[in-house]
Amino acid sequence: MEGVQHILLDIEGTICPISFVKETLFPYAIEALPHVLATKWDNPTFQPYRDAFPEDVRASPEKLRAHVEDLTKRDIKVAYLKNLQGYLWEDGYRSSAYSTPLFPDVALQLRKWKANGVEIAIYSSGSVFAQKLLFQHVQVVGQHASPGATGPGAQVEDMTGLVSGWFDTTNAGLKTEAASYSTIVEALKWPLATTLFLSDSVREIDAATEAGLNAILVDRPGNAPVSEADNHRLGLVHSLNELYITGASH
Repeated sequence: MEGVQHILLDIEGTICPISFVKETLFPYAIEALPHVLATKWDNPTFQPYRDAFPEDVRASPEKLRAHVEDLTKRDIKVAYLKNLQGYLWEDGYRSSAYSTPLFPDVALQLRKWKANGVEIAIYSSGSVFAQKLLFQHVQVVGQHASPGATGPGAQVEDMTGLVSGWFDTTNAGLKTEAASYSTIVEALKWPLATTLFLSDSVREIDAATEAGLNAILVDRPGNAPVSEADNHRLGLVHSLNELYITGASH
């Protein structure tokens, strides 16, 4: 795509499998929560996360736990839950309980874009803190490492240096609202005409398009099926390798 110099990326289902979030990160947070509630309920480091929940929910550890489990089961994308999940996931990343499995095309393509002068930013419903954790612990796949490798022997790399901006529903707004995308490009000072948004969500693609951004739907294994109508009316790719981004002129 000629003229594209700025790329705004979704995470789940776009550059990272949905299964990693649903089958690894969500269960880890649920499993870790009881110990945190029992040992850190009044800890100053935990209080901001606790106090962000509705007053009736934080009346007791038991009520907060039940509320978190309910929201997680229904995959409700509310900011106070996403912030707490990021807090809970940190220990898992740092202990190598898991690392981030990007789709095979992603890491190399992001490096190519960056080398060609393309600026990259992230916009996800997960908190900015969680986004950075995810990018700090990317699985290294190669001769001595395999996809899905976890534990102390897993090799990881920090890819946060490729990203120029981080946005979530707290600092940008809901991903299904056009105003959120306007907020992002204004904050980054990115021209609409040179900005491309990539996501697995049709509603997000429509919102970005309404805001004036270029937008393309990414269809990955494990994603929700794309209707025939949406397939025809939207630009659609199955890999970042299908995008020819020329980047900034040199």
